[in-house]
Amino acid sequence: MPRSTIRSAGLILVPLLGLVLLVSGLFGTPPRREGGFAAVPAPAAGQQVATFAGGCFWSMQKAFDGVAGVVSTTAGYAGGAKADPSYENVETGNTGHAESVQLIYDPARISYERLLDIYWHHIDPLTPNAAFCDHGPQYRSIVFYGDAEQRQLAEASKQALNQSHRFKTPIVTAIEPATKFYPAEEYHQMFYKKNPARYEAYRIGCGRDARIRELWGDQSPVVSRQSPDGSRETGSNR
Repeated sequence: MPRSTIRSAGLILVPLLGLVLLVSGLFGTPPRREGGFAAVPAPAAGQQVATFAGGCFWSMQKAFDGVAGVVSTTAGYAGGAKADPSYENVETGNTGHAESVQLIYDPARISYERLLDIYWHHIDPLTPNAAFCDHGPQYRSIVFYGDAEQRQLAEASKQALNQSHRFKTPIVTAIEPATKFYPAEEYHQMFYKKNPARYEAYRIGCGRDARIRELWGDQSPVVSRQSPDGSRETGSNR
């Protein structure tokens, strides 16, 4: 999320873009609780829920938005004990929550294994209590499983990645039972669409794509997606 460290990073990495956005007022913190809190859609018959934490929920929501078989995405907070947390609460790092995204998906069109694959390719699974330039427990990476099958698939996916020796250090991403999910404020929902200039400045300044390329090499920044008919479609990881 945008902070003083992000502003300075943006000015260092992209001086012209950072300066333009700073002067235009696009590179600051969003207005607080604009429009209240979002509603969480309920899954229809046959649909399922998946919840992931992987750092900034703006970016995690963008990663899954528009993927074939994903019905809806909601940015929010999970993994903590405080009831009805606000953005300001969570950003202290003291509530136990992590910025998260909750998906409703159609398992007839996309598998949970495929969602896990997309998830891994959009996070830094090697750094504890941080995601790119954002630091604190609210940015830790977690797969929240909703049932025994999701747990088994998540653990198998993590184990396979570790055993692939793609990374030089073990994956620190936690696999935990799903807790109550609280939707974030409405201004955070689909932030990359509502405020594209501010979002891109944050993302570039945070070095998210550079780190993803470092981690995934030729598997980034374009991630292949499986379409319902079995053909391959591609989408940017940005």
